[in-house]
Amino acid sequence: MKLSTRSRYGTRLMLDLARNYDNGPLQIGEIAKRQDISTKYLEQLIIPLKKAHFVTSIRGPKGGHMLTKSPQDISIGEIVRVLENGINLTECVSCPESCDRACNCKTRDLWKIASEAMFDKLNSVNLSEMI
Repeated sequence: MKLSTRSRYGTRLMLDLARNYDNGPLQIGEIAKRQDISTKYLEQLIIPLKKAHFVTSIRGPKGGHMLTKSPQDISIGEIVRVLENGINLTECVSCPESCDRACNCKTRDLWKIASEAMFDKLNSVNLSEMI
């Protein structure tokens, strides 16, 4: 399994916000420079993170983006789940009706267990532990 750049860069974005949690709002351009990620890409990534209520935006000259809750209250698994739209190793894990064999398939059971194990690990690590 391979995580997309959305998850990898989105996690870096969230870590940057976590490192600066007590410093007020951060502008996307500042984060982009520190993380060496394009501003346009970060602007795309911030949208689902705002919809998931992990990030809030403040308008104005001293505005920017900041976490809506403490870094210790946001797990890496939550971030990846939002940016990957749920992510399972196979489609049949989240959508059994997509496969005629889903109800009798032993490999589906294995993919489900593996997906759960991955998220158990990602959910066990929060942003504050990463900084």
